[in-house]
Amino acid sequence: MADHSLVLALALTVRHDGHGGAADDLSGPEGLTAWVREHAAALDGAALDGDTDRGTGTGGRAAETAATEATIEAAAAEALTAAAFTADDNALTAVRALRAAVRALFARAVLPDPPSAADAQRLLPVEMALELLNAAAAAVPTVPRLEWPEGADPYTVHRGTGDPDAVTALCAALARAAVDFLAGPDRARLRACHAPRCVRYFLKEHPRQEWCGPSCGNRARVARHQRRHRSHAGS
Repeated sequence: MADHSLVLALALTVRHDGHGGAADDLSGPEGLTAWVREHAAALDGAALDGDTDRGTGTGGRAAETAATEATIEAAAAEALTAAAFTADDNALTAVRALRAAVRALFARAVLPDPPSAADAQRLLPVEMALELLNAAAAAVPTVPRLEWPEGADPYTVHRGTGDPDAVTALCAALARAAVDFLAGPDRARLRACHAPRCVRYFLKEHPRQEWCGPSCGNRARVARHQRRHRSHAGS
């Protein structure tokens, strides 16, 4: 399975600026370079596409362990790919376009609740977002590879093909992570935080969770108290 934290991290490069507006961690190529290098391990794993289809016989557990070890070893062999990435204007444009598609689809996922306040007036049309995301994911095709460790059941590992440039590989890895998340069960836990000044999306961890974190919960409670106080004062 792809790392869902990767697609959430991409969406959260749009954040509140502390003054009621939004800040963009990807405002320039240097910001994208820093972000990619910070998430190098997850990106290299996603680029290798470690999804596996494992056998269910008596060797299933051994196959699962072997598949995990194979993915880790392959990721370690290519760990410098994202760590050495340097963005230019073309890379920035491509990743920001992909992020816009992801946030548009996040907004659809949280319906009938409203989207993040940062997106309220600038969402891509859903069909455009889907087309952009699927095109990025398809830019690096994957093929199944059969692995069959000694004493274990066989399994398949899906690996990318060809020799894509760094930007294409980056966008494909991000897009596949988004596809995996949006088509999976965790999509139902996605929420937009509507605490004052917050523009984040988050995964709901328990039924009563309303905000992305304790600080947002505190701000929301303070704002609620102030509204009640003003209402009582005006009555």
